[in-house]
Amino acid sequence: MRRSRGLTAALVLSLAGAGTGLGLALMPQASAITSPVAFTADNLPTWQPNGIVWAMAQANGTVFAGGTFSAVRPPVGTAGAEQEAVNFVALDAATGKPASCKLAFTLREGTATVRTLVVSKDKKTLYAGGYFGAVNGTPVANVAAIDIESCTPKAAFHPGFAATVRGLAVSDDTLYAAGDFNAVQGQVRQKFAAVDAGTGAVKPFTANADESGRAIELTPDGKNVLLGGDFFTVNGANSHALAVADATSGAVKKTYGSAFHPLSVVMDIATDANGFYTGNQGNGGGVFDGRAAFNLTDLNERWRDRCLGATQQVLPYDGVLYSSSHAHNCSTEMEFPEEGKRRYLMAQPTRHKDGAAPAPVDGFVRGPRKLGWFPAVNGGIGEGVGPRVMAVAEKGDTKYMWVGGEFTTVNGAEQQALTRFASTGDRGAPTTPVASADSVKPGEAQVRWRTGYDADDSKLTYRIYRNGSSTPVHTMTAESLEFERPQASWTDTTVKAGQSYTYRVTATDAAGNTSALSATASVTVPTTQQAYPAQVRADGAQLYWRYDDTVSPYAADSSDGGNTSGVQVGAPALRQTPGALSGTGTAMGFNGTSQQVYSDHHQTVPTTYTIETWFKTNTTRGGKLVGFGNNTKYTSGAYDKHIYLTDAGRLVFGVYNGSPRTIATGSFDTYNDNKWHHVVATQGPAGMALYVDGRNKGTLNVTDSTPYTGYWHVGGDNLSGWPNRPTSNFFAGQIDETAVYPKVLTAAQVKNHFDLAKAPSDTVSKVTATEDTYVNQGAPSAANGAATSLAVRGNPGYETYLRFNVPAAPAGQVLKSASLQVKTSTQSGAGTADTVSVVPVTGTWSADTTSYNTKPAVGTTPLGSFAAIPDGSALHTAPLDTAAVTAALGTSYGVALAGPGTDALWLWSKESTAADAAPQLILTFGPK
Repeated sequence: MRRSRGLTAALVLSLAGAGTGLGLALMPQASAITSPVAFTADNLPTWQPNGIVWAMAQANGTVFAGGTFSAVRPPVGTAGAEQEAVNFVALDAATGKPASCKLAFTLREGTATVRTLVVSKDKKTLYAGGYFGAVNGTPVANVAAIDIESCTPKAAFHPGFAATVRGLAVSDDTLYAAGDFNAVQGQVRQKFAAVDAGTGAVKPFTANADESGRAIELTPDGKNVLLGGDFFTVNGANSHALAVADATSGAVKKTYGSAFHPLSVVMDIATDANGFYTGNQGNGGGVFDGRAAFNLTDLNERWRDRCLGATQQVLPYDGVLYSSSHAHNCSTEMEFPEEGKRRYLMAQPTRHKDGAAPAPVDGFVRGPRKLGWFPAVNGGIGEGVGPRVMAVAEKGDTKYMWVGGEFTTVNGAEQQALTRFASTGDRGAPTTPVASADSVKPGEAQVRWRTGYDADDSKLTYRIYRNGSSTPVHTMTAESLEFERPQASWTDTTVKAGQSYTYRVTATDAAGNTSALSATASVTVPTTQQAYPAQVRADGAQLYWRYDDTVSPYAADSSDGGNTSGVQVGAPALRQTPGALSGTGTAMGFNGTSQQVYSDHHQTVPTTYTIETWFKTNTTRGGKLVGFGNNTKYTSGAYDKHIYLTDAGRLVFGVYNGSPRTIATGSFDTYNDNKWHHVVATQGPAGMALYVDGRNKGTLNVTDSTPYTGYWHVGGDNLSGWPNRPTSNFFAGQIDETAVYPKVLTAAQVKNHFDLAKAPSDTVSKVTATEDTYVNQGAPSAANGAATSLAVRGNPGYETYLRFNVPAAPAGQVLKSASLQVKTSTQSGAGTADTVSVVPVTGTWSADTTSYNTKPAVGTTPLGSFAAIPDGSALHTAPLDTAAVTAALGTSYGVALAGPGTDALWLWSKESTAADAAPQLILTFGPK
């Protein structure tokens, strides 16, 4: 995992002030990236080497790539033949095709390689370093100077470096080098050296280090040289991995002692107008593997991003620090934990927003939060590191981010060692949101969705469509990242009690790329407030999982604005019935071996909180019901604030404040009896308390716990080291109505929740038509029972007939509301300006035989009506006379749709395969 920086600070600074252009004509003319990201994540066709790219630089619209390879070939699916390219290739920045410059870096014995490239300030000379003995046959010793215009090595420039050169930096007259060498031109220069940029003559600069140099860079003022590598001393001064030397003499001006872990080395250094940045890699526990920023004024550290994952290069551009690594754990940054996934390209601001840096943690200021830029590559060949080097090139009005390394795929397609991304031309649509809906009181329906993800857009626009309409009922924006897709929500306050609604959601980026519609989320608005969920919301829950979700892997948050959704692991069983609440809702089933749900929100739990859930089980293996841990789908290393079940069925509430502190139910208080139980755990200024089924089961005077960032878990996580540890970390059974509050619920509130769960509530029955047909005056003998559409019109006449097997009211309940739901078809002009009445059918009829000539008699008193229905396929609902429908409960009931005018209404029938097509009765039953 060794490489060095290939783009000079001068080049970065010269590009930083340029604006984003419109791009080439062949590319979409839209720049949809979310500021301050400057490049899309959509890779462009690029010729590719057959090995590893270690170094890059650019000049005048040409990109130079060096490494260990022998040929380049066109991108998959394009024309062209493979070309010889011996450890070097020059490419057109805008087309990705080889340029005319051909150079071969060779070695008489062994494998030659180019490890670093840098361009002079006047853009006339390309300097190369590595392990090679000749360029196009001209003898050199691990460093060469190339005249860019003629593409020929400068024979007069011939400094003799005794070993591999890994980093280069250039000023107006001096070339600085870092590497494995101990001598240059026979003069002692250990790991770092400087030579005349024109002649190659050794300069007095002396900064001798005890271990290899990996990176070297000049500060923008040219006065200091930044040294990076494996070393522990420079000119005898103790300074591991990083030091600052005088640009003329090499005298050490700033040391960093043991600021970096002994096994952490600086692989790259880059600068901008405000600071300098290091990319580190290492091995072992506690190693620093990420990025650090330093001030140019005092050379002190500004922030440190301690993500694990061997950072290979850092490139500041226009206020953003781009990095190549294989980041796999950013828990210290309150971002993604270890979860078995590597992220190879990332971006973050060079400074904290508004200059407001967070307080140090463990002695370090956390790095700025990652931005929405995640092009996907793989680890590839070699050491599995993936990308090694980056460079920004410009041609025309477009900027290009070039990336080289050892990867073999880009964004899921075959592409080796080289790729590029432009400042314009975003083509990728966001992922599809996962939506659900809930309503706990008349007049409100909460629509929730797991936000989509776009690789170069962190702020997406969401459109919510109701009842199949093509016009959104609401539009809003929300932010999401590749590793954090929080819930977004909107409350529809125009809904009516007793009626059903469907919602679908799309995500759109700034270029107009739009996801598919989400799956349909359906909800029926209750006629009276649902007591239990309404009280949970009123009492301030900030996480409330009701487990009524119809699709995986999303667990919706029904709290009032909390938006802490959950992610299902291992496909728990959805919509298990009956749930914990009387007459409503469903539960989630867990298998006791691998299934859980974790919150999609990295947070720190305050010292005051309440955990609440319902569960039902007959397991004898115990398991965790609810808890907090520092990982997601992998086992947590820090874990407490949990409620777990012992093998015997006892409940335990525990926190950790240096040792496990627990409250457990008594030996005879066991709860694995396959009945629903309510458990609540609180901690606050008065200490800990545990409640089961509304009763206090114990208290403990412990008011603190060890702080850490993590995620809420339901159904399982680590329990190692805890008292009465069960056989299984995972719970087998059903869980319902989980809530977390940022306060302590009182004993009275706990008892009230338990009692409310038993209170009767509304239940909804959706009854699909068992038969439907329509008759046509223009074809009076035709029977249309097999038609996929239904029609209504006064003149010439169409009438529609629907039959429903209406259920009887549940015991102790009455019908509180009834409505008819239909969906207009996709036929042009399917809507109508006329009023369509719903009337009872009094005569007999059959869908298979009924025609206009044999149509049944109908009543004269309407049950309800559709005042007018606009064009466009959508759901529509007509409230029906409750008393009239009550009289039909428990019977086979027919209704007709009839209209007085000449504007036909076209509806889907039950025979249609369209979504939500079949006509339905929506019946709401509730307590007498």
